[in-house]
Amino acid sequence: MTQHHETPVSVEGHVDLGRAVDDLNRLLRLRTTPIGMKMFATVAEMEAIPKIRRPNAIHTTDQIVGQASRNGWTVGITVDDLVGAQCSTVIGLSPRSDEWLSGDRMTGVWYSTPTDAAAHQQAMDVVPFGRYEAMAVSPLASGRLNPPDICLIYATPAQMILFINGLQWAGYRKLEWGCVGESSCADSWGRALATGEPSLSIPCFAERRYGGVMEDELLMALPPGYLPKVIAGLEALSANGLRYPIAPYGVQQDARAGMGVSYSG
Repeated sequence: MTQHHETPVSVEGHVDLGRAVDDLNRLLRLRTTPIGMKMFATVAEMEAIPKIRRPNAIHTTDQIVGQASRNGWTVGITVDDLVGAQCSTVIGLSPRSDEWLSGDRMTGVWYSTPTDAAAHQQAMDVVPFGRYEAMAVSPLASGRLNPPDICLIYATPAQMILFINGLQWAGYRKLEWGCVGESSCADSWGRALATGEPSLSIPCFAERRYGGVMEDELLMALPPGYLPKVIAGLEALSANGLRYPIAPYGVQQDARAGMGVSYSG
């Protein structure tokens, strides 16, 4: 018998993030801690978070995100904690200055010409400058960000396509994303913070080198209000036998029996 699970939303309409994490782990068997990210208008607001850690060294934003998702820490930063404007501009702690837009430091390293490097910088989704002084990340289940602006979910491609299938179960729409290449944090938390839309990325070299992202992980960034929709969709798909892990059918088997189960209403 299929066990019924309630949608993780309280009567006030707020997402029960602890229950949502439990449901995601049950339905997708995630390996990496789902975390939240929140922007703050003042440093004091960020520093008031319970058990907040502050860096004692200079980091990339990837490392700060990794401290939450890999170590389970709650960490807060300002622009002074970050290694440079490539990180801080994505989250709106530095402006899109002429120097930043030029992409000079990437010319000949990541891109062939100054024109290519500048085009890359222009293509990045970033949080508008001037609204925030600080940012914090924390495991979703801790409830410390109350609520976060966005959730960051790391998953393998097989887990991620089912996550997306859950998002599309009801109120279907085609989901389209881009890839800026290096600095693809702009495709995930940059875009999600700027637009409030679910944003998928292929984590870049820096995220894997400095943030501890595993080589088979993708990243979905989305506001927490989407999680009940995803979980309800995953529950419905699971009841139809469409669940994780996806059991291989066999490349030489007659496909008709399996197709009849998976694709017939």
